[in-house]
Amino acid sequence: MRNTTDIHRPRYHFLPAANWMNDPNGVIQWRGVYHLFFQYNPDGAYHANMHWGHAVSDDLLHWQEQPIALAPTPGSADRGGIFSGCLVDDDGLPSALYTGVNQDYSVQTQCLARGNSDLTRWEKYAGNPIIARMPPGLGQARDFRDPFVWRGQDGWNMALGSRIAGVGGAVLLYRSPDLLRWQYIQPLFVGDRARHGDNFECPNLFPLAEQWVLMLAAEFAGGQAHELYFLGDYDGQRFRPEREGIYDPGYSYAALSYADERGRRLLHSWIRESRSVDAQRKAGWSGVQAIPRVLSLDARQRLISQPVPELERLRRRHWRFCSGDCADGQLPLRAMALDIVATLDVQAAAHCGIELLRTPDGAEKLQLCYDRDTSVLHIERHYRRADADIDCASAGFYHPLDPGERLQLRLLLDHSLLEIIANSRASYTTRFYASSAESSGVALIAPQALHTLDLWEMASIY
Repeated sequence: MRNTTDIHRPRYHFLPAANWMNDPNGVIQWRGVYHLFFQYNPDGAYHANMHWGHAVSDDLLHWQEQPIALAPTPGSADRGGIFSGCLVDDDGLPSALYTGVNQDYSVQTQCLARGNSDLTRWEKYAGNPIIARMPPGLGQARDFRDPFVWRGQDGWNMALGSRIAGVGGAVLLYRSPDLLRWQYIQPLFVGDRARHGDNFECPNLFPLAEQWVLMLAAEFAGGQAHELYFLGDYDGQRFRPEREGIYDPGYSYAALSYADERGRRLLHSWIRESRSVDAQRKAGWSGVQAIPRVLSLDARQRLISQPVPELERLRRRHWRFCSGDCADGQLPLRAMALDIVATLDVQAAAHCGIELLRTPDGAEKLQLCYDRDTSVLHIERHYRRADADIDCASAGFYHPLDPGERLQLRLLLDHSLLEIIANSRASYTTRFYASSAESSGVALIAPQALHTLDLWEMASIY
């Protein structure tokens, strides 16, 4: 049962009615309908007993939950859980490839299931696992998961997330004529441990305009984890990066991409919580899906992303402010679900930005402030009182502007989450758990820097 009174629960981002959700697994547009499969624990709001949940949509906005698609089979290669993977069209036969694990996750193998015409029923391949063990030479025994599969001129290709002990994260390349018989080719890409982390998960490799893009989730020593991207060349054997960056250094993770029937490269990702496991259990839900993004390259061959334009259909009441408006910085509106487009002239103030989820006295607020001298967008979470269950640490990311460029922010605020997109090419996702519905105000930092500001209150998808 969905709790409609929980002020922290998002209203226009998708999440199941209850329980735990994490990675998007298979995302595909099949016969005109968008299908989202995702990691799901039907037993509660905690990470365990992984299944594939399923939701469908006609518009990438309104998602209808379906019965669970895949569940662990006792005594099989996936007896401990159905981990992440992808969905492909095998000449009209929907095929799900995923990682099956044992009870303690120490054995990770790759498995296959075939679906019916509307993707509501799935039959696991009797010969699972299709890849029973990792290749030799990695020097480790368990990190071997999250198949991403695409069809090439030489058959089916699979990228798998893994690591090489003492070296760092690795993406492994496999090839098959039929999705059943797989041959290990070689490492597709090996990262630098200091720069790219110890282990790679959820790799994606795809062409975008004249470039190849490799996206992956990277785990670092000490518990940090980021979504990374690389632009470069792929010759069918190895990916050679020419440019790299952090796609989102915040709470967005485990991204998964696909091309829809219009040819758009769409990206889905999981938005993590930033409160304790106990707080998540008490809430009865954990994990949110980000608004799907359209990926492209700008004129300088930089990776850019924007929310799907379909999102604009949820816009309702509109406010517009221009230079010279709201001299005191206080905006006459209160809302916890907004779509915001802000353009700020950083030459007018050394520090400028916006405050959201603000109490009338300003004691509690989520603050975004751009520092012109350091080119850092700072994220500050100010709570009325300290709460050990909630992460309130400061954060920020480096975002240099081009000469003469204004700061452009697209902000998707939805109760306890905020997706930040800066000039289309930098992203940061954060969480903020307001103490009450009183935390719903909006204010400007250095209003003299305002060029234009548009805000729309957003309708619920439920």
